[in-house]
Amino acid sequence: MKTLGRRTRLLAATTATAGLVLVAGCSSSGSGSGPTTVKGVHLAKAGQLTTCTHLPYPPFQSEINGKVQGFDVSLIDLVAKDLGVKQQILDTPFENFKTGAFLNSGQCDLAAAGMTITAERKKNVDFSDPYFEATQAVLVDRSSGVNSLADVKAKGKKLGAQAQTTGEDYARSKGFDPVSFASSDAVLNGLRTGQVQAVIIDYPVVQGWLKDKANADKFKVVDNLKTGEQYGFTVKKGNKALLDAVNKALKGAKADGTYKKIYEQWIGPYNASVAAPAAS
Repeated sequence: MKTLGRRTRLLAATTATAGLVLVAGCSSSGSGSGPTTVKGVHLAKAGQLTTCTHLPYPPFQSEINGKVQGFDVSLIDLVAKDLGVKQQILDTPFENFKTGAFLNSGQCDLAAAGMTITAERKKNVDFSDPYFEATQAVLVDRSSGVNSLADVKAKGKKLGAQAQTTGEDYARSKGFDPVSFASSDAVLNGLRTGQVQAVIIDYPVVQGWLKDKANADKFKVVDNLKTGEQYGFTVKKGNKALLDAVNKALKGAKADGTYKKIYEQWIGPYNASVAAPAAS
């Protein structure tokens, strides 16, 4: 598990979806030559769409075979393709997404990090149309004797969550004082090592973990909490041109079946009623 702290990293990104193969990103040193405008959209660096994210957060974004890949990456690749540029990933601390700091400083054009749309966050950034319906899962060690979120408290067990996330917020709203971890990898490691006996985190992340037989043998989901959350991509406040470009790409992908293909590759079986929420 890696601790990111306040460091940032430039990373190459790639996606390979059914019927769609794009290479997005540049070398780790970057090749942009300064700000530019493409199809009416101002970009921080010429020739690239710079995306802030926080790694790892599979299946939305994580490093696979030396490249950053995932559901979010594939969708933003569609935006980059429409603009005629390549996507490059900037790995940053998650708290920056709530404040919009890296967007405001011009280090990133947009942020894609499996981020829930909230009224509080809207004060600092502009959200795209929602692109994913999310629920929170409670994952426990099979030996813990815990069979629900309520059991965690009733049996005096420790609950973990990723810091600065809606999962952590939800736990606090239910009277828990969760152990905070810096990343999703750290959350899983905390459960593996017994620092906590249960964790609350977005269900698709848990789905990814349980694809590993060792995890499936050791852990189980005891609650799937429908919290009404929707994910959105973010841009700097007032950046309407880029926001329109993102929404156009999302709308097109849902209309022509590309979204469904990407969803099935990274998330699992597609249910149109919950997978691709309508624009709000």
